[in-house]
Amino acid sequence: MAEVVIVPSADEAGSIAAAAIAALVASRPDAVLGLATGSTPLTTWAALATRGPDLSRVRGFALDEYVGLPAAHPESYRAVITREVVEPLGLTPELVRVPGDDGGPLAGAGERYERDIRAAGGVDLQVLGIGRTGHIGFNEPGSSLASLTRVKTLAEQTRADNARFFASVDDVPTHCITQGLGTILRARHLVLLAFGSAKAAAVAAALEGPVSASTPGSVVQLHPKVTVIVDEPAAVHLAHADYYRHAWANRFDWERFE
Repeated sequence: MAEVVIVPSADEAGSIAAAAIAALVASRPDAVLGLATGSTPLTTWAALATRGPDLSRVRGFALDEYVGLPAAHPESYRAVITREVVEPLGLTPELVRVPGDDGGPLAGAGERYERDIRAAGGVDLQVLGIGRTGHIGFNEPGSSLASLTRVKTLAEQTRADNARFFASVDDVPTHCITQGLGTILRARHLVLLAFGSAKAAAVAAALEGPVSASTPGSVVQLHPKVTVIVDEPAAVHLAHADYYRHAWANRFDWERFE
C-alpha cells in the first residue's frame, strides 16, 4: 500500500515533498530526479528553493513534452522546466532533459530517451501529478501498464484542462511524447501530488480502485515505494482516509526500536 498523506493545503504538501527531495540530494548530490510540470508541483519547487540545497549536480528527466512546439515556445515543457525548476533551483541546464530534445528524429526518440535514463542510472525520485482522466505523465486511459517512452495522442479532456496555458484549446498540441507507465514504475521512489476536488475521483480510483489501463495512475499500486500527498478536497472520495491520517500521525519510528 502507498503511504498516503492528507494535508490541509498544497503548501504543506509541497513542504513534505521538498523534504524528501532534499534528503535524497543530501545523501546523493548527483541524484536523478523525474520532473513533472503543470501547476501541481509548483509548491514543491517553491519549498525546495526555500530550503536551498545545492542541486548543481542533480540530473533531471522530464516526464513529457508536447510534439510540435519549438523549445523556445513559452509553454513547451523545456521552457516550463527551465523557468520553474532549473533557474530558481540552480540546476545545471545541461544535466536536465526532456523527451525528444536530443536533436534526433521523432521516430526513435522514445527509445533514445529510455537509453539515456538507463545510462544515468535510473530515476531516484519521480515527482508526479494526476489528471482528471487518471493519467500520469501523458499516459491517457488505455495506455499499456508496461508502456515505455513514446508518442501519444492527447485526450480531449487533457487538452481542455491545459488550454488555460494557451490562447485557446485549438492552440494546445494534439500529440506528446511521454514516459510510459513502465518507465515511471522503474523509478526508485514515486511522489504523487494531487490538489482540489476536481482530482478526487481520479485519486480514489488510482489508490483504491482496481489496477487498470482505464485508470493509468493506478499503476502506483504496483510500486514498492510510493508517497501520495493530497489535500483534503482531493481526498474526499478515499474510503480509507481515516486510516491514512492515522498511519501518517503514527508513522513508524525505527530509532525507537533499535
